[in-house]
Amino acid sequence: MITHPISVYINWAAYDELSDAIELTEEIALRQLEELLRLRKQGVQFDYYLMDCFWFDPDGGYRTWRKPHWANGPDRFLEICKQNNVKPGLWIGGNSLAGLEPVSAWQDSIVSYTPDALFRGAACLFTGGFLPDLLDALKMWYERGVRMFKFDFMNLNVAPPALQQTMLPSEIRHANEQAFLAGMKTLRAQCPDVVLLGYNGFEEIDSQSGTGLPFRKTIGTHWLEAFDSLYCGDPRPADVPTMNFWRSKDIYSDHMVRVYERNSFPLERIDNAGFMIGTTGTCYYRRTAAWQGMLLLSLARGGWVNTYYGNLDLLDAHQADWFARAQRLFLPIQSHGRIRTFGGIPGLEQPYGFLAEDANGALLTVVNPTQQTVTLPLPMDGKGCLLFTDAGFLPEITPEGVTLGAEQMALLGFGSYNDPAFSLGVQEDVHIPAAIHPLDCTFTSVGHNLIQTTILAPENGSLRLILRQRDSITGFPRRTTGGSPPNGISLGNLLTLSAEQAGRALPIQIEYDKTIWSGLSWAVGEIAAGVFMPDVPIQIRMQSAEAMPMLLTGQIYQVEK
Repeated sequence: MITHPISVYINWAAYDELSDAIELTEEIALRQLEELLRLRKQGVQFDYYLMDCFWFDPDGGYRTWRKPHWANGPDRFLEICKQNNVKPGLWIGGNSLAGLEPVSAWQDSIVSYTPDALFRGAACLFTGGFLPDLLDALKMWYERGVRMFKFDFMNLNVAPPALQQTMLPSEIRHANEQAFLAGMKTLRAQCPDVVLLGYNGFEEIDSQSGTGLPFRKTIGTHWLEAFDSLYCGDPRPADVPTMNFWRSKDIYSDHMVRVYERNSFPLERIDNAGFMIGTTGTCYYRRTAAWQGMLLLSLARGGWVNTYYGNLDLLDAHQADWFARAQRLFLPIQSHGRIRTFGGIPGLEQPYGFLAEDANGALLTVVNPTQQTVTLPLPMDGKGCLLFTDAGFLPEITPEGVTLGAEQMALLGFGSYNDPAFSLGVQEDVHIPAAIHPLDCTFTSVGHNLIQTTILAPENGSLRLILRQRDSITGFPRRTTGGSPPNGISLGNLLTLSAEQAGRALPIQIEYDKTIWSGLSWAVGEIAAGVFMPDVPIQIRMQSAEAMPMLLTGQIYQVEK
């Protein structure tokens, strides 16, 4: 098991064969390795480079690399890693046949097989030759220098038809879990410095699809007997509406850390997977938008496996220097294991934070997920200073706590960290309004999944419009999706906002008009000051394209920039 924080680059999002159509090639992989080495020379810490999904030959049983994209196999990649003291890692599709044909050694473990599908079936782990053969393949790569394996798309509920007739579903899952755990422990004994990461499929009940569900027991800590960390979900928007789309993604990862914490996982064993820059659909083509706050929060959450996804070539020398400074601030405190959460629950739209403390002082990373200015009480006494925040509203630290604007995050320093030398500046591409106030309005249903209201336009400021969509039966947030790129439908066409004044349509600025593979349960937009006449009624409509009846609610805020 790892005994200190590590930094892992994972090249997914620099390519994307699931939420996009960009294939992994040796050229892409080596370009990112070159960029990793460039950033490391500038002080950014990278210990591992993990080759993500689809590096493998479909017919090779995880022993050969896909052609023609890797004409000469992984030799050049492994050699460059070795020469530069970068530890390589590999993605493994668990026991699912994700892009794989079953080799002969697996045949007596295969539960189902669909040759033309991406996910072609699964293999039982407690019977047949699949698991022993997989372990042999992993040991082969370990002998060639691979030091990390990421297990994804586990299917722990499968067994051959004959066993399904004699075993309960709970017995099948238990048997698969125990066999896999035993196999991973054996791998550890034979490969002592291997690092094991758990991703999709380890949960018994899904808790990663959204942030609107109540806390419940979804995953067992027994996995920590073999795995260094488990991840808590692919970054996606929370069921918390935000004008800045990227802040909702921050809130999602913050909430999922809380979910796993409630499942008794120590923070240092949770891989929040929250840092993802890139040019593909999996990260909604964000490039480096709002990347600084995303990086600080990924560090502040306390996981010892610090993962960084996507296009490292997007970071220039100045950004690399900032990245390195943020790591130098947090990684030493991470190693003490003295990071904890405080405040409310992110998914319930309650202000919250992460406290990172050492013998000399503390760093407090705080977030306000609400649409109002709030004061968050702090778990620290003494004088503190502001080290980083979004542009616009200036947070204020008082004996009562820290006052934050709507959707704002900030980093505060106390003790020895109460020093401008640690300042990381302002995130200019996220702007927090100077003031925000709810307006009284009543929305009424005027058609299928269509609500509207009429308000008297204010004399000043902009108007922020918020639509929320919930399941009409359960009352939980309901996500709408138009599919993945490149052929998916963007959310601006599925969750729509419109406004009209004196017979004229008013322009509405939105940031959520993206092809969102994970779906969205809200829409937020703003009508800028100056485009509408004061004291003249505005009719506002909000609509969902869902076929089934939804519970739609609307809110309107007056915003002063």
